[in-house]
Amino acid sequence: MYLTEHTYKSGQKCPKTNVPNGTKGGIMRVKVKCELLKKEKIIDGIYKFSVKAPDIAKDAKPGQFLEAKVSETGEPFLRRPISIFNINGDMIEFIFQVKGRGTELLAEREEGDLIDIMGPLGFGTFKVQEYGKVAIIGGGIGTYPLYELAKELKDKADVTMYMGFRNKDLVTLEKEFEEVSNKLVLTTDDGSYKEKGFAINFLKEDCKKEKPDMIFACGPLPMLKAVKEFATQEDIHCQISLEERMGCGIGACLGCAVKVKDGENFKYLHVCKEGPVFNAKDVEI
Repeated sequence: MYLTEHTYKSGQKCPKTNVPNGTKGGIMRVKVKCELLKKEKIIDGIYKFSVKAPDIAKDAKPGQFLEAKVSETGEPFLRRPISIFNINGDMIEFIFQVKGRGTELLAEREEGDLIDIMGPLGFGTFKVQEYGKVAIIGGGIGTYPLYELAKELKDKADVTMYMGFRNKDLVTLEKEFEEVSNKLVLTTDDGSYKEKGFAINFLKEDCKKEKPDMIFACGPLPMLKAVKEFATQEDIHCQISLEERMGCGIGACLGCAVKVKDGENFKYLHVCKEGPVFNAKDVEI
């Protein structure tokens, strides 16, 4: 993969970029040093960063992700994959949870710092088009990659958003998702806030009244398995966004392969390259 490299700070005009060998399907991949314009702690351990990245923002699509360099010393060496939350003009917003040394270092960045980012990554994206009715279901931090999708579908479909969290303390961005959906169903496993139970159970109940044209899902693997099984059983088109450990983010290290149907046979595709979004009926999880 061929990448261009730029540095963007607030007030700086974006230089034009020509990448004849760095595109596929009209999407350009770039590596940029982006200024952190806004840092927001949503709840303990979860942060939202807003960065200036015009070359990424202009080509990014719902479902794609970024690879952020977390250290200038080379330790940890690998970049961290983070889904795009929101595209707003020249700005990209992404949300991450502190889970280890890499994301801990990233969370220490302050407004005004430059962050080395590659993106937009992933050729498998959510299918945005005109629909009658769609269901979007997310679990935990898996809800964040679905925001840009819901935003872009708002004027193209009747959008019902299902958000599931373990408990009240982990509920985030309720207002933001309300604004980009026609109906929001929010659940907690323990019933400490809004509806009690798993989000998929409320999706199933609603489908008894009216089936959606499409289901989009992102979240923990058990939830995705349940969504895939239900969509297949009910013959509902469904796309799921997978989260796997990624080394390179461009399909070179072969560390995030998944088994996918290929006619009568199977083949292995990479979540970081051909994904992260797949047709649920085709991928084995």
